[in-house]
Amino acid sequence: MTNKEIKALISLLDDPEIAPQIQGKIESLGESIIPFLEESWEESLDPQQQQRLEDLIHNLQFEGLQQRLRVWRDSGGENLLEGMWLLNSYQYPDADLQALSRAIEQLRFEVWTLLRPDMHPADQVQALNYVLFRTHKFSANTQNFHSPANSMLHLVLETRRGNPLTLCVIYLLVAQRLNLPIFGVNLPNLFVLTFQPDDLAVLPFYINCYNRGLILSRTDIEHYVGQLNLSQNDIFYEPCTHLDIVRRALRNLMMSFEKMQEPGKSAEVGKLLAILTDDVNPTDAPPQENDGAGDE
Repeated sequence: MTNKEIKALISLLDDPEIAPQIQGKIESLGESIIPFLEESWEESLDPQQQQRLEDLIHNLQFEGLQQRLRVWRDSGGENLLEGMWLLNSYQYPDADLQALSRAIEQLRFEVWTLLRPDMHPADQVQALNYVLFRTHKFSANTQNFHSPANSMLHLVLETRRGNPLTLCVIYLLVAQRLNLPIFGVNLPNLFVLTFQPDDLAVLPFYINCYNRGLILSRTDIEHYVGQLNLSQNDIFYEPCTHLDIVRRALRNLMMSFEKMQEPGKSAEVGKLLAILTDDVNPTDAPPQENDGAGDE
């Protein structure tokens, strides 16, 4: 369709009798039509028409997001930054993946300047902790713990405030670029990281980013799990996949919208989660994603 034809098509939304059919036709054109819808919104003085246009734009963006999330899943979900960016783009469709990458790269460079050959793993972690928690002052957003912003990577990078998962994700992304053997761990109620040293003489240990990179032993984790009255399970100690991390981030975001009394958004995030859980009902998932402030 030509630009003139697209604009004429959008103008027909003013007619209530044919608006539903026109809306279906517009949605079939995909995200490429969004700039025309935005232009029409700016030119309209009718609040109802503007709302129709806003709904159309959101529907098109959400459909595109679902498609991109399926592609990410089918590729193996290996790129954690991309997965978190896709989640980010639910609320912020214009979020820039390259800007996120540059922010992570800056943090990597600052840590790299502190690292030395043959550094002990605990000292490597202290270098990471120094840059993230002392220089840049990343910390827990305890005042607005259930805010959806805590799951938005670009906002956490800007405000330096987040929940356990997003703080761990930033830490993990930096560590990966430094080729450090650090991985996520799906601990109930509190997401943590584990350092799995290549040197067998050094025992694996854990990192609590919600407490400024506090180092924990396996015994500490066992004690924590015992306090929750849960049976011991290998997943509480072993590395999880990037797919697991993004699933957990989506569950956190669902919960945030529920707490904020936004059931429509919570339901939409549930659809995104279903894409990564083979269409299992998100409410059937184990309750391990409640990264509650009271659990710290």
